[in-house]
Order: sequence, then C-alpha cells, then structure tokens
Amino acid sequence: METVNDLQTELKTKFLSQAKFSSDIETFVKTGGINYIEAIVQYCDQNNIELEGVPKLLSKPLKERLRCEAMELNYLRRSSKAKLAI
Repeated sequence: METVNDLQTELKTKFLSQAKFSSDIETFVKTGGINYIEAIVQYCDQNNIELEGVPKLLSKPLKERLRCEAMELNYLRRSSKAKLAI
C-alpha cells in the first residue's frame, strides 16, 4: 500500500507544474548554454510535451525572460516599456 508521501512524489513526477517546468527550463539554460526558446523546444522534445501546451506551463518570470529574449532576437517588436532583463 502506498503512503501519502509516495503518492505525492509520484504525482509530482508524472504531472508537470509551472514551478517544475520553469525550474527545469532554467536548469537547461544554465547547463546547456542555450537560450530559453531552444531550451523549451528541446525540453518538450525530450519529454514528449506538445508545444501548444507550453503557455499554460510558463510562469510570469519565465514569460518575461522569453519576451526579452524574443525582442533581442528581433522576433518581437521592442516595447516602449522599460524592463530590466534578468
């Protein structure tokens, strides 16, 4: 019979939360030397996650980092709002 802790551990490994997804992407970026966009695509490929489901998994800080990166790469127009890249 599984205990409550075993069940919670199993749920955390099977189902992806915003916090785990963001943490995993940050780890990918730091260790892989790649940008956030590439990290998300690679992570989704490795974990069989549909890219269409990614927006639900993005935390606010990760969205901001993606927005800054996209502006630097000229994928998005620069906004008039002054924001610091973190």
